[in-house]
Amino acid sequence: MSAPTFGIDLGGTNVRCGVVDEDGIILEERRAPNRRDASWKEIVAAMVGLVRGLAPDHPDAIAVGVGAAGLVTRDGHIRYAPNIPGFRNAPVHDALASELDLPVVVDNDANAAAHGELRHGAARGARYALVVTLGTGIGGGIIARGRVIHGAHGFAAEIGHFQIDPDGPLCACGQRGHWEAFASGSALGRMGRERAEVGRAPAVLALAGGDPATVTGVHVGDAAQAGDADALDIITDYAGYVAVGLAGLANILDPERIVVSGGLVELGDTLFVPVRAAFDHQLEGTEYRPVIDIVPAELGEQAGVIGAAALARELVAESGRG
Repeated sequence: MSAPTFGIDLGGTNVRCGVVDEDGIILEERRAPNRRDASWKEIVAAMVGLVRGLAPDHPDAIAVGVGAAGLVTRDGHIRYAPNIPGFRNAPVHDALASELDLPVVVDNDANAAAHGELRHGAARGARYALVVTLGTGIGGGIIARGRVIHGAHGFAAEIGHFQIDPDGPLCACGQRGHWEAFASGSALGRMGRERAEVGRAPAVLALAGGDPATVTGVHVGDAAQAGDADALDIITDYAGYVAVGLAGLANILDPERIVVSGGLVELGDTLFVPVRAAFDHQLEGTEYRPVIDIVPAELGEQAGVIGAAALARELVAESGRG
């Protein structure tokens, strides 16, 4: 039986660290808050503290994997993270390795989540797949020949940041009209606020307490699942934007399966039915090609921790130390 590994999911608001076995089961987990204004050294210290806190009860854990938002090089430097200003040319791998007497691997958080779905979730068995995370932003992982691909520098699959409208809304990265600005959970909230401000989403507005400025994507989703026609109309429009990106990526990558993760997956068929319909309309030659399945992720919010731990396990196996 393979030894467990530590998996760390480094998000904008929380750092999660779990001890994960070879079957992708989290044996124990701890969390720490992550401030937006924290320096990279403070964030590394938080990760070290979580690992050391778990280590006494799991002395057999053999490696540490980290999934972190942003541009992560192959050697584990975080060059840039739009939502964590402290990460600018941060040598996270080296800093962790110097503090922990364990092998360490650092990857992009969406790549780690994709790896988790590939090994233990909805992408199992796929040779060519796309994992898309619809959250505050949009993340992704591209699976080819049964592996998550990284590109020349480690920055592949920043799928939220391809431009679909140069005059579109501002993206978190500072550019305009990126897919993320149209199809993220943040974008759904913006669409809800715009409708609420002109009186076209009273049920959504009521859920937000009557203030259009406080409307979020959660309010839109809750109203839609309750059957509100205005909210369902917003979801249909939003699904069209999701499908534009998915179809464009499918035309380029030709995946056999698209796995959608993130908080919006909880909407179920309320989201997936209009996304699949719009996707079929957008995809080139739909009637002449095999069906590309669009399915919800299986690992939920645990995907980052499980995927990072799986990366750590494979790092050890490839080095011959496992």
